[in-house]
Amino acid sequence: MRTLDDVSPRRNRPRRDDAPELDSERARQGVAAVQQWRDGEWQVRGISGGASVKTYRCPGCDQEIRPGVAHVVAWPADGRGDLTDRRHWHSGCWRARDRRGPVIQRGRSAPHYG
Repeated sequence: MRTLDDVSPRRNRPRRDDAPELDSERARQGVAAVQQWRDGEWQVRGISGGASVKTYRCPGCDQEIRPGVAHVVAWPADGRGDLTDRRHWHSGCWRARDRRGPVIQRGRSAPHYG
């Protein structure tokens, strides 16, 4: 008769040293993807609510994106731009950008969030 001492335990999880390393920067910032729109190709990265720590102004609705709100960041995919070309959008505004134009209600002297 076999006892539990005769049987080796079954291991259901991979060993920690076999598990791939988690890239904390990639987990915090999300994974960028290229999206094709009528106005060209855009690099788009989703930002989780926990990673959102500043206030931005959405170019689609001209409303603030408050800290803690999940949203997307988009910039031209052609590689010719720099950090000033990045725009933070509400996720819904980004998806609806082909169906409506930007709504700019602020004056030129109003604060612009980066």
